[in-house]
Amino acid sequence: MSVSHSTPNSIPFLDLVTPHVELEPELTEVFRQALRSAGFIGGAMVEEFEKAFAAFCDVRSAVAVSSGTDALRFALMASGVKPGDVVVTVPHTFIATTEAISQAGALPEFVDIDEDTYNMDAAKLGEYLEKECTVNDAGVLMSQRSGRPVTAVVPVHLYGQMADMDPILELAERYRLVVIEDACQAHGAEYFSRKSNRWMKAGSMGRAAAFSFYPGKNLGACGEAGAATTNDAGIAKTMKMLRDHGQATKYYHDVEGYNGRLDAMQAGFLHVKLAYLAKWNAQRRERAAEVVTDSRRRRP
Repeated sequence: MSVSHSTPNSIPFLDLVTPHVELEPELTEVFRQALRSAGFIGGAMVEEFEKAFAAFCDVRSAVAVSSGTDALRFALMASGVKPGDVVVTVPHTFIATTEAISQAGALPEFVDIDEDTYNMDAAKLGEYLEKECTVNDAGVLMSQRSGRPVTAVVPVHLYGQMADMDPILELAERYRLVVIEDACQAHGAEYFSRKSNRWMKAGSMGRAAAFSFYPGKNLGACGEAGAATTNDAGIAKTMKMLRDHGQATKYYHDVEGYNGRLDAMQAGFLHVKLAYLAKWNAQRRERAAEVVTDSRRRRP
């Protein structure tokens, strides 16, 4: 989809043509490499992109998969979320967030968003955990809404802005919950952690995180693609098995898995684009700031 510029100061909602035309020589070379090597699934191009994206997100591992939905589902499963569990998230998100939770066998329960940021309200999460949950005799946190164990939280970073992670992580630690970031709209976003006194990348703060590379994202594939990030080697290993029919090595299936692998060409395309992402993000911020300034000047 390509949207034309209606005025000199307008920002197209989506333009999928211009960046691909500009990068056409590099993207075409990826296609040539795939043809000449017959490396269509997995292989060097996928591994190289995984290493580059892990470095970009300041994490140890990235696992490339076929979609952002698979990334979140595999991250939940590999982090220990089990059928029958409750995973707390927000209703203000794309349906894939709750699909991934339910497909992992868990039940999504919602807490409201902050009206200023549109992200998970940490105070509302605290109220839910304190007032709508109880700890049973076995020390398990149970939801009063459903009577099920609460085991994980999925904050959604929306519109390029991260949720307020410090208090969310503090609550998760207090109640022994796993935090999985839905970073499908936050490629390259950063959060200043007051606890750590430094800026931290989206995808680096939870036990694991999920990214979507749907073409409309600021880092978009030329088709479907996704990735999960983590600093936990065991989680990364499990996600790699889940994406490939449960295989630890070829034809040895340790668990029941899925067909969630990423095409090598998509990994190659993403690797090319990743080199430009920081620049593109900066240009988006600059252009948005210019338009806001122009708009304020024109007010009567």
